[in-house]
Amino acid sequence: MDIYSSIFELIDMRSFSNLWYWIALAVMWSTSSHWVLGVPFDMVQRARRVGGQAEIDLEDLVRINTNRLLYIARMSGIWLLAFSCFVLSTLAITGFYYELEIAQAVFLLGFPMTVVGVLSLSTARLIQQENATGALLRKRLGRHRLYTQLVGVVSIFVTAMWGMYQNMSIGVLGG
Repeated sequence: MDIYSSIFELIDMRSFSNLWYWIALAVMWSTSSHWVLGVPFDMVQRARRVGGQAEIDLEDLVRINTNRLLYIARMSGIWLLAFSCFVLSTLAITGFYYELEIAQAVFLLGFPMTVVGVLSLSTARLIQQENATGALLRKRLGRHRLYTQLVGVVSIFVTAMWGMYQNMSIGVLGG
C-alpha cells in the first residue's frame, strides 16, 4: 500500500458519506450562530437580563469587534473579495462541472459562510453608523443571529439534499 492510497483511505474523498463531514457542518453552524460578530450570544442574553457591567462589557466587545471587522474590510476588502470569488468559483467548477465530490462538499461549506460574512459586515457597519448601544445593540445582534440561523437552515437543507442525491446516485451506479 503506497502513501497516496493510505491518505485517500484516511480522508475519504467521498465527503457526503463521511460522518466527519456532517459533524463539521453541524459544528460550523452551531458555532457561527453562537458567536455573533465575535461575541458569544450568552453575553447578549446576560446583558439583557442583568444590565450594568454586563451591558458595558457587551458594548465594549461589540465595539472592538466591529471596528476590527470594518478596518479589515477597508484595508483589504477588495483583495479578500477577489480571493473568495476565485476560491468559490474554482470549487464550484471543479465540484459541479468536473464532479469532484470533495470540491462540492467544501463549496457547500464555504459559500453560505461567505453569505454570513457579508451579513456580518453589514451588521457591523449598521451598528457603527447608528452608534448602537443598549436595547438597539441587542436587537441588531439578535437579528443578525436570526439571519445567520436562517442561512444555516437553508444551507443544511441544501447540503443534505445534495448529499443524499450524491450517495444515492453513487450507490445506484455502483461507483
